[in-house]
Amino acid sequence: MSMTLEALTERICAFRDARDWKPFHNPKDMAVAIAAEAGELMQHFVWKTPEQIDEVVVAKRAEITDEIADVAILLFELAHNLDIPLAEAMSAKLDRNEKRYPADKARGNNLKYNEL
Repeated sequence: MSMTLEALTERICAFRDARDWKPFHNPKDMAVAIAAEAGELMQHFVWKTPEQIDEVVVAKRAEITDEIADVAILLFELAHNLDIPLAEAMSAKLDRNEKRYPADKARGNNLKYNEL
């Protein structure tokens, strides 16, 4: 199944609105919820060695997938609630990152842009 960002956002908002949850989905609470769901995602990896991570990804794939989806759902809704066109924002950020991290300088290292 392939859906556009806009179609997914519409479905997310329809789910929210059918439950009358919009009053609870203010920017602060949405940001907190995103951080909480990201924390649940991180729990799968904390204190794991690289070898263990490979095993966790296989063994806990469904749970990891759900946590990634939770983060994305909340993020899409937050962007919508703040009238931020997510696809445009992501594209603009990638444009800025391409300038900050030129491939010839950034390839193969993990330095921050101001250290390149």
